[in-house]
Amino acid sequence: MLAKRIIPCLDVRDGRVVKGVNFVNIRDAGDPVENAIYYDEQGADELVFLDITASHEKRKIILDVVEKTAEDVFMPLTVGGGICTLDDIRDLLNAGCDKVSINTTAIRNPQFIKEAAERFGSQCIVVAIDAKRVHDSRFELDQQREIPDWLLENKELQYLLIPGADERFKQKVWEIYTHGGRRPRGIDAVKWAKYMEELGAGEILLTSMDRDGTKDGYDLELTRAVSEAVTIPVIASGGAGNLEHLYEAVTIGKADAVLAASIFHYREYTIREAKEYLKQRGVEVRL
Repeated sequence: MLAKRIIPCLDVRDGRVVKGVNFVNIRDAGDPVENAIYYDEQGADELVFLDITASHEKRKIILDVVEKTAEDVFMPLTVGGGICTLDDIRDLLNAGCDKVSINTTAIRNPQFIKEAAERFGSQCIVVAIDAKRVHDSRFELDQQREIPDWLLENKELQYLLIPGADERFKQKVWEIYTHGGRRPRGIDAVKWAKYMEELGAGEILLTSMDRDGTKDGYDLELTRAVSEAVTIPVIASGGAGNLEHLYEAVTIGKADAVLAASIFHYREYTIREAKEYLKQRGVEVRL
């Protein structure tokens, strides 16, 4: 059995680490390089940087952060946010990151994932999915949702759309959002994860928008649904509030890794404490 991974996440804005709740109410949480060094010393398996204000004008900031981090830490580093071209991926890999996380661009052009995997290898292509549970039985794929043109024009791929009301009564459904959780896209998160695997993604970073920053625990139903739909690793994200939540994500949710921010940033728990807790509960981890 492969060891389960503990992955701290650093949301970076203008060169600083920040943290919010449900993708809003952002507050400062320190220097990214200092945080990375701390987590490396703690024994984190990997580290994720999400550049939440990424643009071509500000790309140099995150490249500088990655370069400085890579000089001082030796755990694998994943970087996401604003990745639009193969050159963006090349620049980040050259700066010292090991994997890139892609969300909005995958929705805009799924073939980008295929091209990226073929160019750089599936092992470094992570597809990030920000998903929100569909609660309203009256939900319809109306004009307010930004359904991609390629999906509207391709009938063979329209199975990716959220099912009609009759089908939703039979199963729980989660919708994908992009642009930092601001734009609903009408795409079924579980089906999308499987499609991304088919195109060459090597890993799924799955964030529950309903649970993000709440510390109420991961969305275990969402995590399990995606984990059972794909064969590539799934990282559970959004909602970690205590060590029991991490345990639930890898057992009930069947995740291969757990990503957390608040509980580690504000020193409520250490990485070591998290790993020892999981090991005591019978979960294989690297100590």
